[in-house]
Amino acid sequence: MNTEFNLSSELVENKLLIKTSGYINNNGGQLLFQEYEKFKDQNPSEVVLDLENTSVVNSIGISYLIEMIENLNDNDGKLFFKNISPAIEKTFVIMGLFQYAQKID
Repeated sequence: MNTEFNLSSELVENKLLIKTSGYINNNGGQLLFQEYEKFKDQNPSEVVLDLENTSVVNSIGISYLIEMIENLNDNDGKLFFKNISPAIEKTFVIMGLFQYAQKID
């Protein structure tokens, strides 16, 4: 399992796309949230997390996702998950993330 975390991002028409690879743990979650904050002043209405190359998100990583969701909700924004593995999807269902964010194709 690749534990090194990397990401890339792109803002297109008020939509922020962040592609991740590696393990979203305390380090990955923090880097992910910091990347979101770089664009926060531009008020992205949607943030799409492409998790195609991420196979694990731990509880601390999820706490950063929840913080992102709260931030977006405060600004009428929405978080979307794309290309999530069945294991991550199951974790998100158990944690109730799909009540506040959405899975897309």
